[in-house]
Amino acid sequence: MTEPEVAPVIEVHDLGVRFRRNRRGRRSIKSMFADSSRRMPKGEFWALRDVSFTVQPGESIGVVGRNGQGKSTLLKLVAGVLLPDEGGVRVNAGVAPLIELTGGFVGDLTVRENVHLTAGLHGMSKARVAARYDEIVAFAELEEFQDTAYKHLSNGMKVRLAFSVVSQLDEPILLVDEVLAVGDRAFRAKCYKRIDELLAEGRTLFFVSHSEKDLLRFCTRGLYIREHRLVLDAPIGEVIERYNADNPS
Repeated sequence: MTEPEVAPVIEVHDLGVRFRRNRRGRRSIKSMFADSSRRMPKGEFWALRDVSFTVQPGESIGVVGRNGQGKSTLLKLVAGVLLPDEGGVRVNAGVAPLIELTGGFVGDLTVRENVHLTAGLHGMSKARVAARYDEIVAFAELEEFQDTAYKHLSNGMKVRLAFSVVSQLDEPILLVDEVLAVGDRAFRAKCYKRIDELLAEGRTLFFVSHSEKDLLRFCTRGLYIREHRLVLDAPIGEVIERYNADNPS
């Protein structure tokens, strides 16, 4: 008997997104409607163009490329933080975004209040937050700071708290953008172990990193972004080899 075909959890087709070279970032809605031609308006550039791929449930994908080529932009498009100008992104499961970790926290609220607020904004029920609260705070090593205002935490404490909250989400897709490059060695080891546990549960990983060691540890497949386009979709070792050949040290 033929097994039923499994639908991809991420589908990207002919994806393109463009930005302005100024502080305003994306174009205004007014300018988007005003520009009915295919010409590139002055001061704009393509951050990504003609990108297509699919991701199956349980795959571990590493995104490779030099700085400024669109890797983090791609993660934000998958997360739904940005909208494409061309093509589309279809995500058929919930995402746990480990990107821009400290975003969304409120400085004047305490650690305790921020855990409940941020986890709730990510869709975790009040009962589930309450059940996991002690584990979240313990993982972040902030038991003694639960009633401290978030703005008074060190940068390292903020990162630990953010990773701890988001890594407790039950979403099938984990989006990770360089977060393992922060924090001290002991906390990074805890992060590695936590990601290993999530992958063992069958989660799908979409991982941006410059660390060959991390990419080879967590990923089996790679996407190489060069000059804002996808130039190679292959096993992670082959992608890293091609990247190093294109960018000799």
